[in-house]
Amino acid sequence: MGSAMLRKPRALAKMVAGIAAESELPVTVKIRLGENDKKINVDTVVEFLERAGAAAVTVHGRTAEQRYKKAADWDRVGDVARSHSVPIIGNGDILTHYEAHARLAESGCTAVMAGRGALIKPWIFKEFKEGREWLLNTQERVGVYRLLVSYMKEHFGDDERGRRKAWYFFPWHFDFLTRYRPLPEALYGAQSREHPLILTRQDLTDPRVGETPEGLSWAERLLRCEHPEAHGAMADALWEAVSDADALAALERIGSERVVCWEEEVRAGGRDGDASRGGGLGVGSGGEKADREGIKRGRDRGGEELERG
Repeated sequence: MGSAMLRKPRALAKMVAGIAAESELPVTVKIRLGENDKKINVDTVVEFLERAGAAAVTVHGRTAEQRYKKAADWDRVGDVARSHSVPIIGNGDILTHYEAHARLAESGCTAVMAGRGALIKPWIFKEFKEGREWLLNTQERVGVYRLLVSYMKEHFGDDERGRRKAWYFFPWHFDFLTRYRPLPEALYGAQSREHPLILTRQDLTDPRVGETPEGLSWAERLLRCEHPEAHGAMADALWEAVSDADALAALERIGSERVVCWEEEVRAGGRDGDASRGGGLGVGSGGEKADREGIKRGRDRGGEELERG
């Protein structure tokens, strides 16, 4: 159903009311501003949802037709938060803890939600809670990704059957994880107020933080490579590694052998630094379809709330 339910606020409210009446847990609803720029009905929908018993409403500051082509409209999200008594959770274009804090303070929302930003940088919640940046180096990020592996093995099983189940998700995660770039607030805080960093083009390296292609290790270049084959190779290496050091060595070897070729294929695909994907190197026309499908599957799966505290 998704955003199509925005066309029928009463039907949506009836469904929410039925769920809320039978649920022992609070029921929250996530919506967009409307179907398109000419059919923005977010206030009407929120009013119906509030009456239906929704405990909170998450408002993504875009219309359904906009997808991720334009920046989220946080002015309108703030208007909604100030116009209704039900708690409003704002959503859209949050990649860093300082963007999250700024949106929370300026919008008047009860909380903010990170979607793609949490998939690119899962430690954004630690940063928000502690109010500081966590600029992870290559080895530290490998440790985080291996933690994900341990959770998957625990959930799906550490055998061939478990691996097959995990592979529905694990390589896909690298479509987001490879977009990570260090974005210290001292260098990017002011820029983030002008345009969302998640929509800002990011190349392989960033001279502003002192990076050069020659200065990156092969493992780091691999961790930034958005070629689908690189995602599969990284997933294999991390799954099979017996330690962080073993994983890092495997990634370094794979990078030295294949990353240059993969980078060239990415550039030949014509999606170098596509800002709509959150920055970084693109993966060509074939990857565009995969990216659309990945965002569709992952935007809600990755959404978590950053609350006022």
